[in-house]
Amino acid sequence: MPAKAPRISKKTATELVALGEQICTQRKAMRINATTLAEAAGMSRVTLHRIEKGEPSVTIGAYLNAATSLGLKLSIIERTGSTLPPDDREGLIPARIHLVDYPQLKKLAWQVQGIDTLSPSEALDIYTRNRRHLDVKALETHERQLIDALQLGLGENDGDV
Repeated sequence: MPAKAPRISKKTATELVALGEQICTQRKAMRINATTLAEAAGMSRVTLHRIEKGEPSVTIGAYLNAATSLGLKLSIIERTGSTLPPDDREGLIPARIHLVDYPQLKKLAWQVQGIDTLSPSEALDIYTRNRRHLDVKALETHERQLIDALQLGLGENDGDV
């Protein structure tokens, strides 16, 4: 039975589907049948089919085995420097959220005493539970981006902030 798929963003889902399609296209261009590629990559034909459909529950190792067996190379984009430019921060969720950087969150988290940082799930929970007290007009761009990223990465559709 396949593993439960992790929650992923729409962008990530689109990229997985594109990767699966690229693997499928390369396999067909090389005139290799699915069973042969699956055997060469050390997986079942069903797993290969799930990869070609872009399913997120398949391990990254299986994706890499399939791609490598076809002679495809996946690479990591390396970033230089320790900080990202402001335009590249959009959509990223920090590991710890500093209350001083997000004024609206700090106001909503009045009951949290003696804590300077929150986990992403704690921050989303505070934004969601207290959304009626959120001053949307006073939100700074980076705080709106944080809320959007938290909802996209961790949130449920029924709990929009």
